[in-house]
Formats: sequence, C-alpha cells, structure tokens
Amino acid sequence: MTAQLVASELANLIQESKRKNNDLRQAAEKSLEELKSLKVTSEAQISAELSQRSNFVNPFIIACGTKNVKFTAIAIVCLQRLIASRALPRFKLSQVLEALQQATSAGLDVQLKILQALPSLLSNYAAEVKGELLVTALNICFILQSSKNAIVNNASAATLQQLVVSVFDKVVAEDGAGGDVEHVGEAPTQQGPVPVQAAAMDAYRVFNDICLLTENQRPEYLRFSGMPQTFGLELIESVLTNHAAIFTTHPEQADILRTRVMPFIISALRGKPNFATSVRLVRILFTLLRRHLNILPSESGDALDILTQLLDQDTALWKRSLCMEVFRGIFADHALLRRIFMLYDAKEGEKNILKNLTAAFVRVSTEKPTVIGLGLQSTLPVANPYANAVASTDQAMLEASGVTGIISGSVSSDGHNTGISTHWSTMRSPCIDQLDKTDPPSIPESYVYSLTLACITSLSEGLAKFILPLTVPSEGRRKKSAKLEGGRDSPALTADERPSTPNEGFKNRERSASSKRNPLPVNPLTLETHPLYPEIKVCAAIIDECWPAILATCSTFLYSALDSEYYHGLVRAFQKFAHVAGLLQLTTPRDAFLTTLGKAAVPPNVFTACLNSTSSRRDTPQSATSETGSGLLSNARGLLTPEGASAQAAEKQRQHSMDITPVTLNTRNLLCLRALLNLGIALGPTLSSTWRILLETLQQADFVLFTSGKAAGRTPLATRGPDQQAEQEANVLLSNFNTEIRAVETAASRLFESTADFPNPAFAEIVEAVCALLVKHVETTSETTGQAQPSPPPGPLRTPTFTHKRVLSITTSPGAGANQEDQFALAKLGDLASINMERLLSYPPEVSGWTPLITELIDTLSSSTNTSPVRARAAETLVRILSEAAGSVATQQEDVRSPIQIRILEAFHHSLSSLQVEGREVSLSNHATDMDIHRIILEGLKGLLENCGESLVQGWDTIFAIIDTIFVKEDLQNNPSSNTTPRLMTRSVKLIRPSFASLQLICSDFLPSLPKLCFLNLVDTLYKFCTQDDDLNVALTTVTFFWAISDFLSSNSKTMSLTQDMVKDSGDKALLKLASDPSHQDSGGALWMLLLLRLTSVATDQRLELRNSAVQTLLRIISAYGDSLSPEAWLICIRSVILRLLASIEDELRAVHSSPAKARDHEGWTDTANVIIRGVSGLFASYLQVPLGHEDFATTWQQLLGHFARMLDVQILDINASVYSAVREILRSCAEHVQPRLGKGSLDLTWDLWSRGVPVPEDGKDDKSSDNQKCLLVWVEALLELYGLIKDDFGVERIRRMLTLLRDAMQHATPGAYSSDTEYVTPLQGRILQVFCTVQTDVPRVPSAMITQIAEFVSLAFTQENSDKAASEKRTYVAMSKESMSILQSLVIKHAAETDIYETGAFATALAALAKPIILKYKFKIVTKSSQPWREATKTVLAVLKATLPHIRAIEKARSTVQEIWQIIISIANGIISADCSIAPSGTDIMDDQKFDIFSFHKLRELIIPALGAEVILDKTRKAYAEGLFRTSIIHAPAPAEALIIYGSDNANGNGSDTVVDLDLLYKQRRGRTIDPAPTQRSAMAEVCLDELFALVAIHEEEHESSSSTRSSSSRSKSKPTCSSPTQEETNGTTSPSPNETVHESTHPLHVHLALIAAPYLILRCALSMRSYVADQPLRGRMPQPLSQRKELYRILRGLVDLRSEPDAIPDTPNVDSETKKHLLRLYPLLVDMVKVAGTSGDNKVLGMVGEALGVVGGELGCK
Repeated sequence: MTAQLVASELANLIQESKRKNNDLRQAAEKSLEELKSLKVTSEAQISAELSQRSNFVNPFIIACGTKNVKFTAIAIVCLQRLIASRALPRFKLSQVLEALQQATSAGLDVQLKILQALPSLLSNYAAEVKGELLVTALNICFILQSSKNAIVNNASAATLQQLVVSVFDKVVAEDGAGGDVEHVGEAPTQQGPVPVQAAAMDAYRVFNDICLLTENQRPEYLRFSGMPQTFGLELIESVLTNHAAIFTTHPEQADILRTRVMPFIISALRGKPNFATSVRLVRILFTLLRRHLNILPSESGDALDILTQLLDQDTALWKRSLCMEVFRGIFADHALLRRIFMLYDAKEGEKNILKNLTAAFVRVSTEKPTVIGLGLQSTLPVANPYANAVASTDQAMLEASGVTGIISGSVSSDGHNTGISTHWSTMRSPCIDQLDKTDPPSIPESYVYSLTLACITSLSEGLAKFILPLTVPSEGRRKKSAKLEGGRDSPALTADERPSTPNEGFKNRERSASSKRNPLPVNPLTLETHPLYPEIKVCAAIIDECWPAILATCSTFLYSALDSEYYHGLVRAFQKFAHVAGLLQLTTPRDAFLTTLGKAAVPPNVFTACLNSTSSRRDTPQSATSETGSGLLSNARGLLTPEGASAQAAEKQRQHSMDITPVTLNTRNLLCLRALLNLGIALGPTLSSTWRILLETLQQADFVLFTSGKAAGRTPLATRGPDQQAEQEANVLLSNFNTEIRAVETAASRLFESTADFPNPAFAEIVEAVCALLVKHVETTSETTGQAQPSPPPGPLRTPTFTHKRVLSITTSPGAGANQEDQFALAKLGDLASINMERLLSYPPEVSGWTPLITELIDTLSSSTNTSPVRARAAETLVRILSEAAGSVATQQEDVRSPIQIRILEAFHHSLSSLQVEGREVSLSNHATDMDIHRIILEGLKGLLENCGESLVQGWDTIFAIIDTIFVKEDLQNNPSSNTTPRLMTRSVKLIRPSFASLQLICSDFLPSLPKLCFLNLVDTLYKFCTQDDDLNVALTTVTFFWAISDFLSSNSKTMSLTQDMVKDSGDKALLKLASDPSHQDSGGALWMLLLLRLTSVATDQRLELRNSAVQTLLRIISAYGDSLSPEAWLICIRSVILRLLASIEDELRAVHSSPAKARDHEGWTDTANVIIRGVSGLFASYLQVPLGHEDFATTWQQLLGHFARMLDVQILDINASVYSAVREILRSCAEHVQPRLGKGSLDLTWDLWSRGVPVPEDGKDDKSSDNQKCLLVWVEALLELYGLIKDDFGVERIRRMLTLLRDAMQHATPGAYSSDTEYVTPLQGRILQVFCTVQTDVPRVPSAMITQIAEFVSLAFTQENSDKAASEKRTYVAMSKESMSILQSLVIKHAAETDIYETGAFATALAALAKPIILKYKFKIVTKSSQPWREATKTVLAVLKATLPHIRAIEKARSTVQEIWQIIISIANGIISADCSIAPSGTDIMDDQKFDIFSFHKLRELIIPALGAEVILDKTRKAYAEGLFRTSIIHAPAPAEALIIYGSDNANGNGSDTVVDLDLLYKQRRGRTIDPAPTQRSAMAEVCLDELFALVAIHEEEHESSSSTRSSSSRSKSKPTCSSPTQEETNGTTSPSPNETVHESTHPLHVHLALIAAPYLILRCALSMRSYVADQPLRGRMPQPLSQRKELYRILRGLVDLRSEPDAIPDTPNVDSETKKHLLRLYPLLVDMVKVAGTSGDNKVLGMVGEALGVVGGELGCK
C-alpha cells in the first residue's frame, strides 16, 4: 500500500511540476524510477529499501520548500506515509523536520497532516529525534498552536502534549536499559548537579522550559514563548499524571517540582486566580499530593493547609467546591490519607493537617443549618418551591417528576432547596474536571456539604478496608471474613444474605465443638511484627485524634435532610468508624459512635439517659399480652428501646419542630438500627459493657413498635413546602418499611446467632447485659425465694453497672413500656440460650452462663411485683430453654447426659418451688398468674418428656416431685379440733391436666425407662390424681394407668410373691418398706400389692364414675394375673383387697340408707356395689380352683358370704340381684371343676344365704320397683347351681322351703316393662319351672309337695280376681300355667302309683287346678296365639286320668279323697261338654273347639264309664254328670212354661225330687208358639250328650250268658221303685271291688247305678221335644217343622224306638210288665198326642215313627 501510494503521489507531483518546477520534476522522476526498480514486494522490505536510498525523499523536501500549496500537500502526504512506515533515511530527519516546519504555513489539511506525522516521527525514530531535532519537532507544534484555527490549535495542543509525554516515555525506556547508556550532561539541582543521560536531559530541559513558560518566563531551550498559562498547567499535569515515577527516581525532575511547580501553585492559590487557572492548579496539586507527597513534604503541608483555609465560609463557592473535591479525592485514597497523617499529624512539631481538616468539616457542616435541613431527626430534602416559579410548564413537570440533572442556576431570595439530595446537591461534572470552562459553573449551595459527606464516607471505607482484613487470624477464614465484611461495611444486606423468613436465621444453630472457632477478632494493634504495623498505629491514631470531629460532623448530617442515597452512605460511615474503632479496641470512640447510632434508631421524642445512678427503673404495670416467638418482630412487637438524642449545641439551630403525631419508627430509624446490629455482629466478643447500648436501643425500638402496633412511620420532610419528588421518595420509603423490618429482623437474628462463637467470658457479658434490661422492682414484702433457687455461682457474673431512668413522651396504656421492655429482654434471653445451648451444656453452669440465665428467669417468673405477661413470658422462656437443652443432650452418652438432665429437671423444680414458699403473700391477680406460670412449667415438662423422655437417665424422682406440686393438703387451721386427716387438694383446676399430661406420658411410654425405686412414687402420684376432686375425667383416666403399671410389673416378674408377713399389720408399713427396696426379691409383689390397696381406696370415692372405674380396674388387674398367684397370694388378695373393698362399700351403703342427706347418692352407691359384686363373682368364677385348695378357704368363704348377707340386709333390689348373681357364678364355676369342691359346711352356708327369703325389699319399694324379675331370676338361677351341688343332701324340708320361696317369688315378681307372659313364660317363670324339672322326686313326700305347688302354678292364671286387669298389667301366668300343666302331667304320671299323692290331696289339687281352665273355657278372656289353656288342661287331664284312674280304684283308704277326686273329674267332664258360645272371643273357631271337646269327651267317657258307677262315688256326683249331659243335650231353648216342668220351680239348680212331682205336667198340652228358637251353636255336642244319655240308660250287654241271667234275675228280684229322680244319699257302706275281681264281674252294677241316675234325665229330655211338637206344630198348619227341630225329633223318636233300657233304671208301670221298653210307656201320652198332631198336619214321617213307637208300646202291653 505504501509503494503504490507513494508512486501515485510521485506521478501526480511529476504531472503538476512539469512546467512549474523542473528540479522538482526531475527529482520526482528519479524517485519514481527508484521505487519501480525495487524488486521486493512486502511492505517491510520496501520500507527498508527506501530508508537506504538517501535521494528518494528529495522531491518531497523540495516540494515543501516551494511554498506551493499543491506541491506541499502532495509532499506532506508522502512524508507522513513514509514516516509511519519507517521508510525515511535517518540522516535525512533534520531536512524532513525543516521541510515540515516550512510547510506549517500551508493550509488546514497540510497542518493537520503535519501534526499527525509528528507523533509517529518521535515514536519511530526515538533514538534519532533528540536534542535539536526534538526542539524542532516541539517548535513545529508550538508554531501550529498559535494558529487562529481552533481545530489546528486544539490538535497542536494535543500533539504537543503527546510529544512531551513521548519525551518522558523515552526516559522510562532509557531507565529500563540500565547503565548501558552514557551520561550526556549534568542537570542542576539544589543539592548540586546531577549527571543525566540523553533522554533524561531532553526531558529535564523540556519540563523545565514548560514550567518557565507557565510562569510567563523565557524558556532556556525551546525556541518559542507566549504559551498560555492554562495550557502550560495542562502540560505539567499531563507529565505528572503519565510519568509520576520519573519524578521520584530523577532528582533533577523532583527539583523542578520543589523549586518551580509547588511554589508556583502555592502562590497562585494564595492569590486570586480565575476559575480555569484554579481548576488546573488544583488538579496539579491533587496529583502532586497523591503521587509525590513524600518528595514534597513541606510544600504539600503548606498546600493542604491552604486548601483547608479555603474552606472558610467567605471563600467563593466554586473555590470551596474545588478544595472539597480535592479533599474528596484525598479521602478516597486512604493510603494517601495515612501518609498525610504520618507526615504531619503524627509528628511532633508538624501541622495537624488531618485533625484541622476534620475540624473544618465540623464548621462546614454547621455553617448553614437551614440549607442542610438540620432538625430533630433526619428528614427528606425538599426542593425550593420558588426556584422554577417562572419556568415553563414542561420544565415544571420535569422537576416534579424527579428527573435528575436539572439544577437551578441560582437560588432566589424567596427560597432555597432544603437538604442534601442527588437531584440538586451534585454536579454532572465536578468543578475540578471542567477544564473547558473559563467561568465557574452554577454550583448548588449544598454541593459543599455533599462533598463533606463523601469525605467522611471515604474515610470510613478506607479505614475499614485496611483494618478489617488484619483482624482475621488465618487465611482459611478470609473468604468468610470477606463475606462478612460486606455485611459489616454496609448496613444494607444483599438479597442473598437476607433470610426468606424472619425466623430462618435461628434454624441452624447447633454446632459441634470441633467446628467452633474463636471468633474473637484480632486487635491489629497487637500485631507488632506485622509489616503494616506502623500503618495500623496510624489508623488508630487517626481515629483517636479525629473521632470527635468526625462524630460531630456525622451527627450533624444524621439529623439533616438527606435523601436515601446520602443517608445510607452516612449510616455506612457511622458503622465503619465504629467497627474499626471496636476492632482496634478504642472503646471511647466506639461507644460514642454506637450511642449516636442508637439515638438515631428511635424517634426523637423518646428520650433515654443511661446514667450511673442508684435510682432503679420505674416500676410500671403491663396491660398488653405477651407473645411468644423466636423472631424479634413477631406478633406485632418491636425491636429496640427508645433512646432519644441528648441536647446538642446544634439543636438550637433546628428550626422545625416535629408534628405531634403517634410515635412510630420510620425506615431511617430501622436503617440505623440495622447498622447498629451489624456492628454488634462484628464486634460482639469485644463489646463487654457496651452491649447495653445495642440491647437498650433494640429494646426501645421494640417498645416503639409495640406501642405503635408495628405501624410504618413516614419519614418527615424538611419543610412543609410542596415537593412532589420528596413526597414520592417518602412514599417509597414507607413502602419499603416491611422490607426494612425483615432486614432488621435478620440482622438481629444474626447478632444473637453470632454469640454462639463467643468465648465464655464474652458470652457471660452479653447475658449480664440482657439480664440488666429487665425492670428491677422494689419488693414490698420480704421474700424467701432464695431457698428455692439455684445457688449462685461463687463470684457472680452479673453485676449491674448502670440503671436506667426513663422519660417517655409516648402515649400508651399505663405500664405498657416496662412490660414490653421486659418481654423483649426475656425473648432475647431465650434466644441467647437457644443459640448457645451447646456452650451452656458443655461447660460448668457458673462458667457457661447457665446459672445467671436460669436464675434471672426464675427470679422474674416468681416475683409477684412483675406483671402477669412478663412473668408468663419468663416461664415460657425458661421452658423453651430447658426443653431445647434436653433435646440437645439426648444423643450424648449416659455419663454426659445424666448430670445435665438432673440440672434441667432441677431448674424445672426450682421454678415451681419459688412459687410455693411458705409465707408468700400474693394478691388474687398474682395468684392467678402463679397458676398460669405453674401451668406453663408443667406443660414444658410434658414437652420435655414427649421429645426426650426415652433418653432420660436420671431425675425421675424430680419429675414426680414436679408433677406433685399441684397438690396441697387442706388447711385445717380454722378447725384445729377436727380429727379428720387433711384432705389432698389441688392448687388450681387449670393445673391438673398439664400436670397429668406428663404422668400420662410416663405411664404410656416410659415405664421401661423408670427406675424401680420410682415406681413407688408413680403409684403415690397416681393415687393423688385419682383422689383429687376437681377433674373427674383425669381421675378416671388415671385409674386406667394402674392397669398399665400392674401389667408392666407382672411382665417383669414371673410370679407375684405375696406372703402374710406383708399384710400382717393393719397399715402399709411392711409393704412400703419392701417396695422401697428394689433389691429385695419381694419388692415387686409388695409394690403390686400397694398398687391394689391404693386402687381399693379409690374405689370408695364419692364420685360414681371414678369408683366404678377403680373397681373394674382393680378386679381386672387381679383377674389378669390370677394364674400367676399362689393360693396364699390369692387369699391375701381376697382378704386385703376384695373383702376390704366389700366392707367399705357396706359402710357406705348403710350410711346412705340411714342418712336422708345422702339419699341422693343412693343410686350411685348401688351401682358401685353392683360393679364390685359382679367383679368379685367374676374373679371367683375364673380362679376359684386356685384358692379353693387352701386350708383357710372355708373361713374366707364364710367371710365373703357374711359380706353378701350384710349387703342383702340393706334390701336394695339391684344389690340383691348382684349378690345372688355372684353366688350363681361362683357355684357354677365350682360345679365345672371336679376337684377341689366346696365343702359341705360352705354349701350349707350358701343354702342359708339363699333361703333367707325372697330377695325383694320388705316394704315393696325400691329404686327399680317396676321390675324385680332380674333379681328373682338370678336368685332362682343361684338355686339351680346350688341344688346341683347339694342335691344329695336336699331333704324334704329344704324342698318345702324352696317351694314356698319360689311360690312367693312368683307372686312378688313384677311384670316386665315390655313383655307379657301370655304366650311365653318370663325368664323367671321359666327358671322356676326348671327348678321343678330339676329337683329329684325320688325322695319320700317330695312328689306330693311338688305336685301341689305345680297345681298352684297351673291355677294362678285362672284365680285372678280381675283377669282383665291382670292382662293389662302383663302378669297373666297363662304361659306358665300351660307349661306347668306339662310338668304336672309328667310328675303325676311318674308318681301315679304312689298313694301319697292321693292321700295328701296333691292329686285332687292338681285335678282341681286343671279343671279351672276347662270349666271357664270362653269365660277366660285371655286368648293366646297358641293352644288355649283349656285345651292344654283337657289334654293333661286325659293323660293324667289315664295313668291314675286304675290306681284310684285301688285306694282303700281316704274315701273322701276318692269322692273328691271323682267330683272334680265330673266337673271336668261337664266343663268339656259345656261352653257359653255367646261370650266366646272374636275369632274363636267354635266348630273346631266343639270337635276337640267331642273327641276329649269320648276319651274321658272311656276312662270314667263305667267306673263312675262305683259305690264309693256319691250319687250326686253321678247325678251331676247326668244333669250336665241333659242340659248340654238341649239343642233348642225350651219355652218359658217348660222351665217349671224341667226344674219344678224357679230353682236354677233343679232338684231331682221336684222333677218327679212335676213329671205329670208333661202330659198337659202347653200353649204353642210361633217363634222357632235357633239351635245351639254346639249342636253336635248336644247330640253327643243326647246319645250319651241313651247310652247310659241302655242295658249293658254281658259277655257271658250266666252273668246276664244272673243280672236279669237279680234285677227282677229287686223291688221296683216308683219313678223318681235319683236321691242324694251316700252309700257309705258300699265298698269298691277289689283289684283282683275281673272287669266283667264289676261293670254291671256300675252300669245299673249310672242308668238309674240317667233315666229320668233321658225321659225328661225326650218329653221336652215331643211336647214342643205337640204344642207348636198345629200352629204351623201344614208348614213343615224347622229342620233342626225336625232332625232333633227324628233322632229322639229313633232313639226311643231303638233303646233297650236298663230294666232297673226305670220303675215299672202299674199293671204293665216290661223289661227294656219302660221308657216308651212313660212317654205314651205324648206319643198319642203326637199322632193326632202329625195326622192333622199331614206329617207322615213323624206319624210313621210315632206309630212305630206306639207299636212297640202295644207289644209291651201284649197287643201284638
């Protein structure tokens, strides 16, 4: 590219110079030919070739000398290209530079090309361009700089600056070459000439001339003058900036600075330079101070002093701003700042530069309080409301929207901007950088103050960056330190550092001892061997000397109007100053900065003074509730303590007072608070007593947040003027309030978490400080709680060194302040303990801080002068600490765990003991608080057991002591004469369940962990909970734990060893002694026995549910382990437990029964007695075989029955039932086992118990009198069991007693509430009948008694006075009667051959009982769904008679009994054939009943005929039978007139004697009737009875002729009596035939007797129907007779004709000799009348039948 360009330009030059300059053309042509002759092609080779051709550049040199514009332009382009490509011959440089100088007069393009070529020339030919060549090059730039063209002027200035810098670059290169370069001369200095090399000589000459030109002096080497001063200053700055090192290594250059530059700057600053010059002077000075302070110490000191003096208020604002910008740069370079301090302030006799400067800052900050908005607290800056009043609308809108960079030109007299803000307190370009300005720019009035803030901030950052890394002792922690440094340097946490939740910082607290490192920061002042140790001392000295001024400046700005950015920077500066001071252990400045931050962290109207006085903190009650939370701000609480600012001098200038508004924290308060917390994190181990500042600030802020309800406070504005931008910023801060709250929470969490790495002494100090936050009240009474507290450590860690005196200007509820402060302190104590739990448990309690911490909490919770929420919070905190401690130690080895667990549990116990000291006087409200605290402690114990119970090794006795603290003995002082034992009471109902919860856990989960010795405590505690009267549910639940303990004890011992020695005394001393000795082999049995005895005592409690549950549990325990008990152990249990229990219940029952006041408990004690008795019976029934084999069992049995008897004496129905149920179960169990069995004596005692009477109260009244069935049922069932055991010894007397009692029981039994005994027997009736079926009847006289009683049972249903009423009462005995019939049948049939049942009347009684339902039939109104009672009775009678009649005939004695039996049999027969159908119940099947009766009658007739004719039987009995047949045989009711004929009078009984007298009336015709009576509903039965009459009268056919003739002759030989009815004479002289006589020998007389009685009734019956026909038929005319009457008439006529009557049955008719047809002769007159009527009415059939009868009569009369 270079060759082509040059060739082209040469061609152009040749073309342009053809006619104008021949020399130029020729030179150009030669150069072109040389260029074309080059054989190389690469750029580097071409440049190398051309640099060797000396004539090649001649055309270009000639062209520049022609002054021709075109020629010069072409030449300069080529030269510039050749220079850039290093193609110029080095020996031609002088000519080239001259050519360039000649061309400077050309045009703009040429001038610029020249300026462009010069830097390349110096760069490519650095070794050649020196001396005069260098001067020529610089002259070219100076010539061009004088151009009026601004472009050329500026370009030349830049080029010149570049060339000057290049000169110094050559010096650097020369110095780098070492000693190979020869010195070319000497440079003069104040110390003498200095040899220098070539480049150094050039640099010296150039820089020196530049300084001379700047001072308006003539240069020594350069060939120009009149350089602008500003440009010279810029060149000096450029050199100083780019090659500062040269001035340090070259004395000649340093001498220039010392002799020319610094004096010139100092003198210029002391004068009144313009803005442009001042800017450049200040920049050079700042550069010198930064780069060359060490070589210019005195000059720099003077310069700094002048700058400090320029800060005075009367100096121009722009000049002050320049000075402050310089200071800002100095303070930003902390190493420079340290050097300044070391050079001046640190040396005696030197100026206090830095100290004076910081003091100047104080003056600057306070000079115009209205400008910075100084007030009572930090506010937001407000713009000047009048600044833009005349501005355009658009401009106003821009300013209102907060657009940055819009700065007013001047502040009007009407107003000004208030405060320091980035919107108007900064400049886009600092004054020191505005080199292009000749006049000072518009500078905000508050710009100087913003620069002051920047200086303070830079100072703090420099100190922190230097000191903080030195405090980390090892490289391994530098990363951690760097990370922490961010938090320490800045109060604002990054997003990564902030926890997502306020409590997240508390989660990962546990640290292993191996990973813990001592966080105590290294004091850099102790690092004497460190290479930076002198600088460390300087930093310490800076702080020590300057901290008052710095603090004053910061404090002023802290209460000024700053925007967020400035305020954040200021707070960071505060934090870093305090941090560094703390690390250097400069306590005074550290505490001063911390205190100021603390003041700024709370509102200004909250004042606090920390005074070393003896006044105690004011005691204030509390009205707010306490909240528990691990977060500092949880539940609307705050964080700190309000601490107001003390009076300051600047406060007089604060013109704006705060609005009277509710006190709240704003975002800036929280920012300061967060900075304070970060300082605590960083300096924690070194703070010592200074912890009070942090903690009290935190406490006061917490109080403010509490009183304000955590409301966000609005950051106030500096003025009331309208400023939308300020309002917007206030709103932004308000919206960030919650974010700041979370950030503060996180910082607070980190603060307390950091204590985990504190050394023990440091931790003890923070514990002491937190304890000191608690309000100390003056106790009104002397307390003795010291006995209940842990003993203090030998040298108390806690010695309050200060107290507080607070004046609040906050309107809150009375006493809210102190209460909330205490809440805060307690919360922090809890957090400290949680975070440092490992420390507290790893070291002795006095060393680790455990003792003071726990003691403080116990003191607080037990102090009656503290408010209730505070005390409750102290208790909650204590519980949380102890619970966490227990959880932390749970995984340790037992030897480590054991003492710690004892310590934890003792703390629990001591906290409660302090509440129970005798003589403790508390008010009612304090008592309630005591109970709440007690509850909290107990709930804490429960939580400890839930989480760590399985790991407990020691302290179980303490646990039981804690649980038992809720109990107290009743105070009997008011009644000292009382002999009663003090009753155990609970302190409060609210304490029962919390305490019981722990006991419940022990019993359910931790019995295996319990030491054996503690089981006695456990049993006693369980007993206490059972006997307390305040919570029944707890008592009931406690009872169940007795079972759990018993089960556990039994599972750990194979057998329960119980001996008489254990219970030989009346008390429990022996048992207690054994149970207290776990090593004794009988300790388990003794403990088990004690458990049973305690449970026995509970069983007599006044509460029904409790005692019942105790009884059930007690008996269940004994039952569960009955198999493991020996006979002796069983007897001990029975006597010591069961019999004692029974005796206790007996006493209570008697007391209730005899005392009206206790009558309401009657039912409850009854239920308990039932439960006990049932349980006892279950025990005996299940395990009777075990104690039964013991020799003393009979005595025990006697005692048991004695208790049963005494319970029966109480006469309570349910108890009676339970007693006999128990007896039943025990006897049943005894019956199931073959051996051993109850002895005879025991069984006799049991019989005596049973037979003492029916177990129904004598007065008939009972609590459940509506139903005594259950009681009687179990009583009968007990009899069944007892009878099974003693049946071999069950005599007739016992049978009779038994039957009597059973009969009484049957009568006393009440009907069931929802059952009827009509269809089915009641359970009681069934059991009673079962007794009758069970009893052995092979004992003499037993069957008679049994039959008699059963007969009575049969008749019970039919002997009720009012059967309807009985049915409605559901006690009918119908079903029982029916069941009894079958039993009676079996008994009678079984013992039919025994005469005793007849002779004793038992059989007659049985028949009489059976006759009742048969006779009643339809008159018995109770209808059963099954077979009716009368049917069952009929069946039973037939079966019984079939079995007994043969034996009855054989009875030779007791004729009256036989006669009675037959009378009953006949009544039964009459009952069978008769029935009053008119009263039959609806639905009765009369026809079926008639059929059954006919069948039964036929069966009965077979049994009693002809036996009824026996002489031993009374005639009236036979007559009753015949009369019954007669009455039943009447099918149609007779006419009223015929009644006289039938009965002879109105006598309803109808005597036979009257019948004979009235028989003649039958022959008289009566009046007819047209009304035809309806036939009876039992027509078939009437016909059967009619036939039976014919059969009775009919002659009896003998089987043997001899017998027949004998009877015939005998009959004829007898006198023929007159026709009369049977007499009622008794044939007592007649004896029944012997059993040896055959039947046919005895039946004829029997038939005769029967026929003799029945004949009159037969004739009368037939006459009634015939007479009715004769009287009524004529009235009908030829109308036929009603069918039923006609059939009846036909039947009678046919029977009369066919009848062969007994000859002796009917008396003979006078003058007529007839044998078997006498009945027709008696009816002859009626037959004649019938013939007439039949003939008249045309009744041929009747006529024929009557005619047939008359024919028979005629035959008898001899007319055949």
